[in-house]
Amino acid sequence: MKKIINSSESYVDEMLSGIYAAHPDQVKYAANDLRCYCAAKKKEGKVAIITGGGTGHLPLFLGYVGEGLLDGCGVGGVFQSPSAEQIYNIATEVEAGAGVLFLYGNYTGDIMNFDMAAEMLEMDDIEARSIVGADDILSNKDPESRRGVAGIFFMYKAAGARADQMGTLGEVLAAAKKAGDNVRTVGFALTPCIVPEVGRANFELAEDEMAFGMGIHGEPGVWNGPVKTADELAEESVDEILTDMPLTDGDEVALLVNGLGATSVEELYILNNSVRKQLETKGISVYRSWTGEYATSMEMMGASISICKVDDELKGYFDYPIDTPFLCQK
Repeated sequence: MKKIINSSESYVDEMLSGIYAAHPDQVKYAANDLRCYCAAKKKEGKVAIITGGGTGHLPLFLGYVGEGLLDGCGVGGVFQSPSAEQIYNIATEVEAGAGVLFLYGNYTGDIMNFDMAAEMLEMDDIEARSIVGADDILSNKDPESRRGVAGIFFMYKAAGARADQMGTLGEVLAAAKKAGDNVRTVGFALTPCIVPEVGRANFELAEDEMAFGMGIHGEPGVWNGPVKTADELAEESVDEILTDMPLTDGDEVALLVNGLGATSVEELYILNNSVRKQLETKGISVYRSWTGEYATSMEMMGASISICKVDDELKGYFDYPIDTPFLCQK
């Protein structure tokens, strides 16, 4: 294991200390707990949006805390859930009089702890609603059981914009749901990654092998086989997505080409171009696209492709300005 760290035990907390030191005007922590990550400023009367999940996916999850997006994030250990108490402490810090929306990935530990935090808030007479991202179409045929991966970006954008526009809790939830209902993701890995506390790769791939449909924690994909070209990966990914979410000639989409941690930006733009060519052949136009790292898996080499069908409402949300230590859109 080669990593620029002091110790595996201090990995998460020293990373957080570095972020707080670098961006004191934008983020802070609550309850004397580094893992209770909050926006530095609170907008009174606004719905508070809180996410959370394991470390190892930056900028997911905590990188989305900031203006026009989220208000807080529970930070777990590497690939581990934050606790219910941490989520509750974040909520009581950032709640601004309009209720709380919990928006996070569809993973068992997260669901359990966010549900417990919602019950604790209920005892304080603070209304909390929840919604999960479940966009990874290759992880399960049942949409309710799918993993949440990079496509949650579009849910964050929609919910964050509607909240900043001073929408009600119900309206913010509806915005998140609309984005979630219209996004699908396919991912693939070329290498495994190493969790610092473990010190070895979390799965194995041969030198000339890749995994299609791989999860961001190393969950098995749908096939392992020879490495394919960008055009071939784009074709298979787009076909999988359009089979699950049929689009027709003339439809518009938002596109997210996401690197998993160790894929060069050059490769991601090549993939972006390949995906666009596939969509164009089907008469589908790209309204707006994002290319870069939005939901990683430590230093895994690979990428994911998220496609979200848009209308005028979603276009407005996706164009809305945001500003966090990790993401900025004017």
